[in-house]
Amino acid sequence: MNIIEIAKEVFEIESKEIQNLSNLLTGDFENAVNSVINSNGKLIVSGMGKSGIIGKKIAATLASTGTPSFFLHPGEAYHGDLGMIEKDDVVLLISNSGETYEVLKLIPFLKNQENITISMTGKPNSTLAINTNYHLNVAVQKEACPLQLAPTSSTTATLVMGDALAVALMKLRNFEDKDFAQFHPGGSLGRRLLTKVENVMKKDNLPICNKDENIKEVIHKITDGKCGLVVVLEDNKISGVITDGDIRRAMETKENNFFNLTASELMSSNPKTVNQNEKLTVASEIMNENKVNSLLVIDENSSFTGIVQMYDLGI
Repeated sequence: MNIIEIAKEVFEIESKEIQNLSNLLTGDFENAVNSVINSNGKLIVSGMGKSGIIGKKIAATLASTGTPSFFLHPGEAYHGDLGMIEKDDVVLLISNSGETYEVLKLIPFLKNQENITISMTGKPNSTLAINTNYHLNVAVQKEACPLQLAPTSSTTATLVMGDALAVALMKLRNFEDKDFAQFHPGGSLGRRLLTKVENVMKKDNLPICNKDENIKEVIHKITDGKCGLVVVLEDNKISGVITDGDIRRAMETKENNFFNLTASELMSSNPKTVNQNEKLTVASEIMNENKVNSLLVIDENSSFTGIVQMYDLGI
Protein backbone atom coordinates (compact mmCIF):
# COMPACT_ATOMS: atom_id res chain seq x y z
CA MET A 1 0.00 0.00 0.00
CA ASN A 2 1.59 3.27 -1.16
CA ILE A 3 0.93 5.92 1.50
CA ILE A 4 1.89 8.82 -0.80
CA GLU A 5 -0.57 7.60 -3.43
CA ILE A 6 -3.34 7.48 -0.81
CA ALA A 7 -2.71 11.13 0.03
CA LYS A 8 -2.65 12.10 -3.65
CA GLU A 9 -5.96 10.35 -4.20
CA VAL A 10 -7.54 12.33 -1.36
CA PHE A 11 -6.22 15.57 -2.85
CA GLU A 12 -7.58 14.65 -6.29
CA ILE A 13 -11.03 13.68 -5.04
CA GLU A 14 -11.49 16.76 -2.90
CA SER A 15 -10.07 19.17 -5.49
CA LYS A 16 -12.56 17.89 -8.08
CA GLU A 17 -15.42 18.41 -5.68
CA ILE A 18 -14.27 21.96 -4.93
CA GLN A 19 -14.02 22.75 -8.64
CA ASN A 20 -17.59 21.56 -9.09
CA LEU A 21 -18.89 24.00 -6.46
CA SER A 22 -18.94 26.85 -8.96
CA ASN A 23 -21.49 24.89 -11.00
CA LEU A 24 -23.79 24.75 -7.97
CA LEU A 25 -23.92 28.50 -7.37
CA THR A 26 -27.28 30.17 -7.85
CA GLY A 27 -28.72 33.60 -7.27
CA ASP A 28 -29.19 32.58 -3.65
CA PHE A 29 -25.47 33.14 -3.05
CA GLU A 30 -25.70 36.75 -4.24
CA ASN A 31 -28.90 37.27 -2.26
CA ALA A 32 -27.32 35.79 0.85
CA VAL A 33 -24.32 38.11 0.58
CA ASN A 34 -26.54 41.15 0.04
CA SER A 35 -28.73 40.22 2.99
CA VAL A 36 -25.66 40.19 5.26
CA ILE A 37 -24.33 43.46 3.84
CA ASN A 38 -27.68 45.18 4.31
CA SER A 39 -28.26 43.78 7.80
CA ASN A 40 -27.83 45.90 10.90
CA GLY A 41 -27.08 42.80 12.92
CA LYS A 42 -24.57 39.98 13.07
CA LEU A 43 -24.14 36.82 11.02
CA ILE A 44 -24.65 33.93 13.42
CA VAL A 45 -23.44 30.49 12.35
CA SER A 46 -24.81 27.20 13.72
CA GLY A 47 -24.29 23.51 13.03
CA MET A 48 -23.83 20.12 14.72
CA GLY A 49 -20.88 17.73 14.72
CA LYS A 50 -18.38 18.16 11.89
CA SER A 51 -20.61 20.83 10.34
CA GLY A 52 -20.40 22.70 13.62
CA ILE A 53 -16.62 22.52 13.63
CA ILE A 54 -16.54 23.94 10.10
CA GLY A 55 -19.09 26.53 11.17
CA LYS A 56 -16.79 27.73 13.95
CA LYS A 57 -14.03 28.32 11.43
CA ILE A 58 -16.39 30.14 9.05
CA ALA A 59 -17.61 32.39 11.88
CA ALA A 60 -14.01 33.12 12.90
CA THR A 61 -13.07 34.02 9.32
CA LEU A 62 -16.08 36.30 8.98
CA ALA A 63 -15.38 38.05 12.29
CA SER A 64 -11.76 38.70 11.37
CA THR A 65 -12.61 40.07 7.93
CA GLY A 66 -15.15 42.73 8.81
CA THR A 67 -18.42 40.82 9.28
CA PRO A 68 -19.50 40.64 12.95
CA SER A 69 -20.11 36.94 13.52
CA PHE A 70 -20.05 34.18 16.12
CA PHE A 71 -20.83 30.47 16.34
CA LEU A 72 -23.88 29.28 18.26
CA HIS A 73 -24.20 25.60 19.16
CA PRO A 74 -27.73 24.49 18.20
CA GLY A 75 -28.14 22.32 21.29
CA GLU A 76 -27.16 25.16 23.61
CA ALA A 77 -29.32 27.55 21.60
CA TYR A 78 -32.42 25.44 22.26
CA HIS A 79 -31.64 25.42 25.99
CA GLY A 80 -31.43 29.15 26.56
CA ASP A 81 -28.90 30.63 24.14
CA LEU A 82 -31.53 31.63 21.58
CA GLY A 83 -31.48 34.95 23.41
CA MET A 84 -28.18 35.63 21.66
CA ILE A 85 -30.03 35.94 18.34
CA GLU A 86 -31.50 39.40 17.80
CA LYS A 87 -34.11 40.35 15.21
CA ASP A 88 -31.64 42.05 12.87
CA ASP A 89 -29.26 39.09 12.81
CA VAL A 90 -28.82 36.84 9.79
CA VAL A 91 -28.45 33.16 10.67
CA LEU A 92 -26.40 30.64 8.68
CA LEU A 93 -27.43 27.03 9.40
CA ILE A 94 -25.12 24.22 8.28
CA SER A 95 -26.10 20.58 7.82
CA ASN A 96 -24.85 18.36 5.01
CA SER A 97 -28.01 16.24 5.08
CA GLY A 98 -30.30 19.17 5.72
CA GLU A 99 -32.14 16.99 8.21
CA THR A 100 -30.11 17.48 11.42
CA TYR A 101 -32.67 17.48 14.21
CA GLU A 102 -30.94 19.98 16.49
CA VAL A 103 -30.59 22.48 13.64
CA LEU A 104 -34.15 22.07 12.38
CA LYS A 105 -35.49 22.80 15.88
CA LEU A 106 -34.22 26.38 15.51
CA ILE A 107 -36.35 27.11 12.44
CA PRO A 108 -39.67 27.91 14.22
CA PHE A 109 -38.00 30.45 16.49
CA LEU A 110 -36.14 32.09 13.61
CA LYS A 111 -39.29 32.31 11.48
CA ASN A 112 -41.29 33.73 14.37
CA GLN A 113 -38.60 36.38 14.97
CA GLU A 114 -38.39 37.01 11.20
CA ASN A 115 -34.65 36.51 10.97
CA ILE A 116 -33.20 36.12 7.50
CA THR A 117 -31.87 32.57 7.27
CA ILE A 118 -29.25 30.99 5.02
CA SER A 119 -28.76 27.24 4.81
CA MET A 120 -25.70 25.39 3.64
CA THR A 121 -26.48 21.76 2.77
CA GLY A 122 -25.72 19.06 0.23
CA LYS A 123 -29.43 18.45 -0.36
CA PRO A 124 -31.32 21.27 -2.11
CA ASN A 125 -34.66 19.54 -1.42
CA SER A 126 -34.00 18.89 2.26
CA THR A 127 -36.16 20.20 5.07
CA LEU A 128 -33.54 22.78 6.06
CA ALA A 129 -32.98 24.04 2.51
CA ILE A 130 -36.71 24.46 1.88
CA ASN A 131 -37.31 26.30 5.15
CA THR A 132 -34.63 28.98 4.85
CA ASN A 133 -34.60 32.16 2.80
CA TYR A 134 -31.50 31.26 0.82
CA HIS A 135 -29.76 27.96 0.17
CA LEU A 136 -26.08 27.42 -0.65
CA ASN A 137 -25.55 24.02 -2.26
CA VAL A 138 -22.41 22.19 -1.10
CA ALA A 139 -23.28 18.78 -2.54
CA VAL A 140 -20.43 16.41 -3.36
CA GLN A 141 -20.52 13.30 -5.49
CA LYS A 142 -17.81 11.45 -3.60
CA GLU A 143 -16.28 11.60 -0.15
CA ALA A 144 -12.53 11.05 0.12
CA CYS A 145 -13.27 8.50 2.85
CA PRO A 146 -12.99 5.03 1.20
CA LEU A 147 -16.07 3.88 3.16
CA GLN A 148 -18.02 6.96 2.04
CA LEU A 149 -18.92 7.53 5.69
CA ALA A 150 -16.58 10.11 7.28
CA PRO A 151 -17.28 13.69 6.14
CA THR A 152 -14.23 14.64 4.08
CA SER A 153 -15.02 16.15 0.69
CA SER A 154 -18.30 17.48 2.08
CA THR A 155 -16.67 19.35 4.96
CA THR A 156 -14.04 20.76 2.61
CA ALA A 157 -16.77 21.96 0.24
CA THR A 158 -18.61 23.58 3.14
CA LEU A 159 -15.46 25.32 4.30
CA VAL A 160 -14.74 26.64 0.79
CA MET A 161 -18.29 27.93 0.42
CA GLY A 162 -17.85 29.73 3.73
CA ASP A 163 -14.61 31.24 2.44
CA ALA A 164 -16.40 32.39 -0.71
CA LEU A 165 -19.02 34.06 1.44
CA ALA A 166 -16.39 35.79 3.59
CA VAL A 167 -14.32 36.98 0.61
CA ALA A 168 -17.38 38.35 -1.20
CA LEU A 169 -18.32 40.29 1.92
CA MET A 170 -14.74 41.55 2.32
CA LYS A 171 -14.68 42.93 -1.21
CA LEU A 172 -18.08 44.58 -0.91
CA ARG A 173 -16.97 46.22 2.35
CA ASN A 174 -13.66 47.36 0.77
CA PHE A 175 -11.94 45.59 3.66
CA GLU A 176 -8.19 46.31 3.50
CA ASP A 177 -5.05 45.07 5.21
CA LYS A 178 -5.13 47.90 7.75
CA ASP A 179 -8.65 46.82 8.72
CA PHE A 180 -7.48 43.22 9.03
CA ALA A 181 -4.64 44.34 11.27
CA GLN A 182 -7.05 45.98 13.72
CA PHE A 183 -8.58 42.57 14.40
CA HIS A 184 -5.14 40.89 14.55
CA PRO A 185 -3.00 43.24 16.66
CA GLY A 186 -1.07 40.29 18.09
CA GLY A 187 -0.02 38.89 14.71
CA SER A 188 3.00 39.90 12.66
CA LEU A 189 0.82 41.68 10.09
CA GLY A 190 -1.01 43.63 12.77
CA ARG A 191 2.24 44.55 14.42
CA ARG A 192 3.73 45.94 11.20
CA LEU A 193 0.57 47.84 10.25
CA LEU A 194 -0.26 49.32 13.64
CA THR A 195 3.12 49.82 15.32
CA LYS A 196 5.25 52.87 14.62
CA VAL A 197 8.97 52.79 13.90
CA GLU A 198 9.71 54.79 17.06
CA ASN A 199 8.17 51.99 19.14
CA VAL A 200 10.75 49.39 18.05
CA MET A 201 13.82 51.36 16.95
CA LYS A 202 17.11 51.31 18.83
CA LYS A 203 17.54 54.74 20.42
CA ASP A 204 20.00 54.23 23.26
CA ASN A 205 23.79 53.92 23.00
CA LEU A 206 23.62 54.49 19.26
CA PRO A 207 26.77 53.92 17.19
CA ILE A 208 27.68 57.42 16.02
CA CYS A 209 30.87 59.24 15.05
CA ASN A 210 32.01 62.45 13.39
CA LYS A 211 33.67 62.83 10.01
CA ASP A 212 37.20 63.14 11.40
CA GLU A 213 37.33 59.97 13.47
CA ASN A 214 39.91 57.43 12.35
CA ILE A 215 39.33 53.91 11.13
CA LYS A 216 40.15 52.30 14.50
CA GLU A 217 37.55 54.40 16.30
CA VAL A 218 35.01 53.63 13.58
CA ILE A 219 35.59 49.87 13.88
CA HIS A 220 35.27 49.98 17.66
CA LYS A 221 31.98 51.85 17.43
CA ILE A 222 30.57 49.42 14.86
CA THR A 223 31.51 46.54 17.15
CA ASP A 224 30.16 48.14 20.32
CA GLY A 225 26.94 49.32 18.63
CA LYS A 226 25.98 45.79 17.53
CA CYS A 227 24.05 47.15 14.55
CA GLY A 228 26.61 46.39 11.87
CA LEU A 229 27.08 50.10 11.15
CA VAL A 230 28.01 53.50 12.50
CA VAL A 231 26.23 56.76 11.69
CA VAL A 232 28.30 59.81 10.79
CA LEU A 233 26.68 62.91 12.29
CA GLU A 234 27.19 66.65 12.00
CA ASP A 235 25.00 68.84 14.25
CA ASN A 236 22.78 65.80 14.79
CA LYS A 237 22.11 65.60 11.04
CA ILE A 238 23.10 62.53 9.10
CA SER A 239 26.16 63.02 6.91
CA GLY A 240 26.55 59.38 6.05
CA VAL A 241 26.75 55.80 7.26
CA ILE A 242 29.55 53.24 7.41
CA THR A 243 28.67 49.56 7.46
CA ASP A 244 30.84 46.59 8.28
CA GLY A 245 30.67 45.83 4.55
CA ASP A 246 32.22 49.20 3.81
CA ILE A 247 35.07 48.35 6.17
CA ARG A 248 35.75 45.02 4.44
CA ARG A 249 35.72 46.61 1.00
CA ALA A 250 38.10 49.34 2.14
CA MET A 251 40.50 46.71 3.48
CA GLU A 252 40.63 45.15 0.00
CA THR A 253 40.74 48.29 -2.15
CA LYS A 254 42.72 50.64 0.12
CA GLU A 255 45.02 48.19 1.83
CA ASN A 256 48.13 50.40 1.80
CA ASN A 257 46.39 53.42 3.32
CA PHE A 258 43.71 51.62 5.33
CA PHE A 259 44.74 52.69 8.85
CA ASN A 260 45.00 56.33 7.80
CA LEU A 261 41.42 56.55 6.60
CA THR A 262 38.81 58.71 8.35
CA ALA A 263 35.06 58.34 8.59
CA SER A 264 34.46 60.91 5.84
CA GLU A 265 36.49 58.78 3.42
CA LEU A 266 34.60 55.58 4.24
CA MET A 267 30.99 56.70 4.56
CA SER A 268 28.13 56.42 2.09
CA SER A 269 26.58 59.87 1.78
CA ASN A 270 22.91 59.11 1.17
CA PRO A 271 21.79 56.32 3.50
CA LYS A 272 18.18 55.16 3.47
CA THR A 273 16.03 56.74 6.17
CA VAL A 274 12.51 56.45 7.56
CA ASN A 275 10.51 58.86 9.70
CA GLN A 276 10.00 57.71 13.28
CA ASN A 277 6.22 58.16 12.96
CA GLU A 278 5.85 55.79 10.02
CA LYS A 279 4.30 52.35 10.50
CA LEU A 280 6.52 49.27 10.42
CA THR A 281 4.99 48.26 7.10
CA VAL A 282 6.47 51.41 5.51
CA ALA A 283 9.90 50.56 6.91
CA SER A 284 9.52 47.04 5.54
CA GLU A 285 8.69 48.35 2.07
CA ILE A 286 11.72 50.69 2.05
CA MET A 287 14.02 47.85 3.12
CA ASN A 288 12.66 45.47 0.50
CA GLU A 289 12.77 48.03 -2.31
CA ASN A 290 16.37 49.00 -1.55
CA LYS A 291 17.57 45.55 -0.46
CA VAL A 292 18.89 46.79 2.89
CA ASN A 293 18.49 45.38 6.39
CA SER A 294 18.79 48.64 8.35
CA LEU A 295 17.30 52.13 8.15
CA LEU A 296 18.33 55.31 9.92
CA VAL A 297 15.40 56.91 11.70
CA ILE A 298 14.75 60.65 11.59
CA ASP A 299 12.17 63.04 13.03
CA GLU A 300 10.20 65.84 11.36
CA ASN A 301 13.30 68.06 11.47
CA SER A 302 15.44 65.39 9.78
CA SER A 303 17.41 64.93 13.00
CA PHE A 304 18.78 61.46 13.65
CA THR A 305 16.80 59.63 16.36
CA GLY A 306 17.53 55.92 16.00
CA ILE A 307 18.11 52.79 13.95
CA VAL A 308 15.55 50.18 12.89
CA GLN A 309 16.56 46.82 11.48
CA MET A 310 14.78 43.99 9.69
CA TYR A 311 14.51 41.79 12.79
CA ASP A 312 12.80 44.67 14.66
CA LEU A 313 9.85 44.43 12.27
CA GLY A 314 8.87 40.94 13.37
CA ILE A 315 8.94 39.59 9.80
